[in-house]
Amino acid sequence: MILPLQITGHDLELTDAIKANIQEHAEKLDKYYNHLISCRIRVEAIPKRSLYNVHIDMTVPGKELVVRREPNQDLYLAIRDAFDAARRELSDFARVQRGDVKNREGIPHARISNLFLDNGYGFLTTLDDGLNREIYFHENSVLNHKFKHLKIGMIVRFNEEMGEKGPQASTVTVVGS
Repeated sequence: MILPLQITGHDLELTDAIKANIQEHAEKLDKYYNHLISCRIRVEAIPKRSLYNVHIDMTVPGKELVVRREPNQDLYLAIRDAFDAARRELSDFARVQRGDVKNREGIPHARISNLFLDNGYGFLTTLDDGLNREIYFHENSVLNHKFKHLKIGMIVRFNEEMGEKGPQASTVTVVGS
């Protein structure tokens, strides 16, 4: 871990024993993913119900992994369960980064905003990134030779690459086809 571990308590005093237990669990996280940037743990007591919540926020390159577990009556079991979930999150993230698992959530969607059917190209407006970027596409990038069937307003999935004149779609697939 690059940054020091941060442990905070809410409605409970963090004893040395609690901190040591958390530290012991946190040190093991590097075994599951060795590029962990930071880890913040919040231990929360729910006095009215005699329960404990443990929240873990981990920063990895390009992403924030958050673990929230069901409250437990035993503080040490709540800590153990939260770190078990954190290990699974880190392991899953590491598998995706290595390419062991296809990341389906990374396929962006866009709306066809301009079409020049006679010239064989068009433009997409991105939907997923909140930026409404305009992406060029050529008729050869449309799968299954469906360029002539496209209409303005259709939703598509696309893969983006950097072209000579800016971003362009290397493959375009109509959603639902």
